[in-house]
Amino acid sequence: MGRKNEFVGISLQVKLMLAFAATIVLVFGMNAYMYVNINYFINRLDSIYVSNINLNELEEELTNVQTSMTKFLNTKTTDAMEEYYKHEQSYRNAIKTLKAEKSSDKLKLMERNIKKMSEHYLLLTNQTIEAKRGRNVEKYKVRYENATASYSYISTYIYSLNNGLFKNNSVNYLALSNSIRSLERLSTFLIMSSASANIIVILILTQTITRPLKILAKTANQVAEGNFDVEVVEVSSHDEVGVVTKAFDQMVISIRDYITRLKESVENERNLKERELRMESHLKDAQLKYLQAQINPHFLFNTLNAGAQLAMFEGAESTCEYVQNVAEFFRYSIKKNHEVVALHEEIELVDHYIYILNVRYSGAIHYEKHIDNRLTEIEVPSMILQPIVENSFQYGLRDIEWEGKIVLSVYLNGEEICVSVFDNGVGMEEELVKQLNKRKTREKKGNKDSNGIGLNNVMERLSLYFNHEEVVTISSEGMNCGTEVTFHLPWKCEENF
Repeated sequence: MGRKNEFVGISLQVKLMLAFAATIVLVFGMNAYMYVNINYFINRLDSIYVSNINLNELEEELTNVQTSMTKFLNTKTTDAMEEYYKHEQSYRNAIKTLKAEKSSDKLKLMERNIKKMSEHYLLLTNQTIEAKRGRNVEKYKVRYENATASYSYISTYIYSLNNGLFKNNSVNYLALSNSIRSLERLSTFLIMSSASANIIVILILTQTITRPLKILAKTANQVAEGNFDVEVVEVSSHDEVGVVTKAFDQMVISIRDYITRLKESVENERNLKERELRMESHLKDAQLKYLQAQINPHFLFNTLNAGAQLAMFEGAESTCEYVQNVAEFFRYSIKKNHEVVALHEEIELVDHYIYILNVRYSGAIHYEKHIDNRLTEIEVPSMILQPIVENSFQYGLRDIEWEGKIVLSVYLNGEEICVSVFDNGVGMEEELVKQLNKRKTREKKGNKDSNGIGLNNVMERLSLYFNHEEVVTISSEGMNCGTEVTFHLPWKCEENF
């Protein structure tokens, strides 16, 4: 059981490597066994008839010696003599391989006799050659006859020994042939057994891998079709397949739990979302209307008083122009209070407002405009530009000792339209600028010359309308260095050109 658990915990890579290694070891072992035995039998086969081959070669050399000797005796030429000595030396070397020890074995005894007779035969042939060269006719004839008789004995012995060895070798060959057939049957059995064992191991290994994968694939198809009530796939292995299966089971359980929770809350969530959308729409509209509705009536009264004073000291034309500007200003404030307007309408309102201020304060404000008229059709919430100009006058220019200046600019900067209101007034400190940009300051109240729509009001309305927090930025280089308020409005080419 412990070994089974250890195998279950082995990774797929290790399992495959073990199976591959076992196959290689098995095949290598079989090949090594076959190689050793085949080489053994081949060597045995080679050695069986070596003795017969050697005896045949020995008999051939013996015949060559006898023939070359006879040839010399008949011709007495130098070539014939050289041929004799060459064959004589070859035969002498051949008989050295014969065994000369005493033995009770008949074949070994014959081999010993052949060696002794061959040595005597070579002695006789040499004496015959010497006698012939010395022209001793009687002597070389006798020795030639003796050598010929010895040659006949030796040939007979070699033939007999060769036949005896052949019989023994045939018996050995039959035994060796039977052994080779047995080896062939054994090798076939081992190969078949090894192949069967290898197939069984591979089948077991592949089954341990593919069986859980098939179950997992079947379950995954059911989940893909939307059936999350499938049974959890059971897995006992701790390899990669087991890890994937467990992760899949956990995923199905998590999805099932999530769907259950989702079904329980989907109706409430849908209602809440619809309500949230309606509330967001109504809230934005209410906030815009509420913020735009804050107009201080004191400004109206002060303006009318200034008009009455001007009527007393000036002629009717100036009074008429002043009253017309005042009328246009308040007509715009009342009519456009709840509407989205074009930027050029806001600029016209600023023109009226600057005119009224210069009448009230005897032309104390120098007013400049740098307007790219191509950009003034963009829609913005009403009453956003005049409050900024009003703040520039009230907090920047009203109490300065130098000529006040307000510059209104509209220009394109990359993908946004910039609307800038700059005054050369008292400016502000860096800390105050940071607080205003982060909307962390409270606006001053109680100024009766203000229309009540302050900087925070404008920033809130623009952020709500354009759904972006950083629509307005305030900058100042320090005290007595003026202040610039810039609107950063999104620009779309097809809407403005």
